[in-house]
This record gives sequence, C-alpha cells and structure tokens, in this order.
Amino acid sequence: MEISALTRSVVKRNHAVIAPDGYINSNVPGWTNCTVNVIINEQMGARLAQTLITLREGGQLQGRTEASQIFFYVVGGQVQATIAGQQARTLTEGQYVYVPTKTDYLFGQPSEGAQVLTFHKVYEPLAGHAVPGVYFGERDLSKAPVYMNDEALRIQELLPNELGFDMAVNIFTYDIGGHLPMVETHIMEHGLMYLQGQAIYMLDQQWYPVKKGDSIWMAPYCQQWATAMGKEPSVYIYYKNVNRFPTVV
Repeated sequence: MEISALTRSVVKRNHAVIAPDGYINSNVPGWTNCTVNVIINEQMGARLAQTLITLREGGQLQGRTEASQIFFYVVGGQVQATIAGQQARTLTEGQYVYVPTKTDYLFGQPSEGAQVLTFHKVYEPLAGHAVPGVYFGERDLSKAPVYMNDEALRIQELLPNELGFDMAVNIFTYDIGGHLPMVETHIMEHGLMYLQGQAIYMLDQQWYPVKKGDSIWMAPYCQQWATAMGKEPSVYIYYKNVNRFPTVV
C-alpha cells in the first residue's frame, strides 16, 4: 500500500518542483470536457502561469486572450486549433501555437486523452516594435544547435528571437551524461515541464530527482544546475522572460 503522505513535490519561496501525484483539478471558463491542472501561477509568487490540460472526447478550449499571451504546446495526442478565425489546423504531439493578446482561440476535436501544455505571460509592449502575430511551429531536433560547444546539450528556440517577443519558449535536450556547464544565477524566471527521461536538478543548493511529467518553477536569481540521469536523454520545455528592460526605476 502506498503511503499517501509522501511526494516528490516541493514548494519554496523561490522555486518549486511539482510532480503529477499532487495535482488537484481546476475549472477554467470556456475550457470544457477536460481536466485542467494549474501548475504555476502568480499566487505562488510567479509572474507567469503554466497549466496542463487533458482533453476528453468532445473537449474544447475556447476563449480570448486579453492582457496575457498564451503559448500552447501539444504534449500528446492531437487537437484542432482555430486561431483568430483562421482555417483550422490539426496539431499533433510536438507541435505548438503562440497566441498573442486580444486574440480569439478554439481548440477542439481532440483525440481521447490529448494533453496540451500552456505558458501565459502578461505582454509588455515595446515602443517601436509591433506586437507579435500568431505563430505555429513544431519540435525538431535538427533545429536544435549545440549549446556552449557541448555535443551533449542542444536547445531549440520555439519562438522567433525578435524584440517584439517578451517571452521565449525553448526545448532543452540533454544526452546521456549531459549537464549544465555552470550553476546559473540570473534575472530570468523559468517555468518548465519534463517531456522525456530523468534528471537531477539543483535549485538554490537543494537537490531534486525529476522525471517525465514533472514541472519546475524558478524565480529570478534562483540558482540552478541540472544533469541527465538514467539510460535515455532528458528533455524539457521551458519558458523565460526576455527582451525587456530589467528595471522600472
């Protein structure tokens, strides 16, 4: 018999590891016939939101972005996406769409159990640069260059590296034995989910075993380091805030 008081999830002042064993379902207006798990949001101190949606037959996600932009990534299965009234597109595992502010969206006709990961951020306009438009793409390891001259590390940037964007979403692949070359300490905030494999993650001198399905929140200046563990590559998709002045002073 499992002991229900045990979990790998940890929530601290400036970081969190959220394992699926602690999920409690939420209701989101317009998101129907689905299970919604809010993994990261501002009530824990974050300046982003991250959700995981599991769709049932006939499920749909319908709404309109307002102050926040939303990045939708298909973790598994498939779903049909209609953005800003354009012709519907079928998105399968590894495909995604970025939906800017003030834009209608509809995701429907899902395969049973299809899962969609979302990242939400309040958009910060930048004078002289247009608000980004709708952007579709897909995971592709051939578009993931080597990171810091280490063949065991590869990063694919999923959004254009343009100043109009104030958020980035990347996929980081660690081959067996791959690890970050330093302990990172920086202003950028992260939300991430493991898509494959296992790893050890160090967050502010605390060590955590993580695996596929786990999520991590890292506040600005949370020290971070990771290494792949096990017999297959470890892969995660992650958000960070970019391209804006670091202070309002």
